[in-house]
Amino acid sequence: MMTDRPEPIDLEGILADALRPIEPPERLGSRVESTLRGITDAAAGELSWFADELSDSEREALRDPRNWVRPIAAAAAGTVAGTALVVIEVRRRRRGEGLRGVGREIRARF
Repeated sequence: MMTDRPEPIDLEGILADALRPIEPPERLGSRVESTLRGITDAAAGELSWFADELSDSEREALRDPRNWVRPIAAAAAGTVAGTALVVIEVRRRRRGEGLRGVGREIRARF
């Protein structure tokens, strides 16, 4: 009696195809930078009212911690985006030095 066995699956070939490195689009770096700059600018705009003089009603509203969410979120988003921009710029300048070179450059800037 002849049994039909399914052909073995080439798992190694499938994984090799799935894990093959791909080149990112050429404009990806500039798109990421422009997005991060946009986030930084939006966060700065959101926080700009905080730097100006506040009216009495705004000062009263700030006493309630529930009203702190937007300024804290804007500050966090601006910080993360700004830090990412610094890291991108440092990596661009220090391409061959690796992570230690990036760390040295960041410490030197701050």
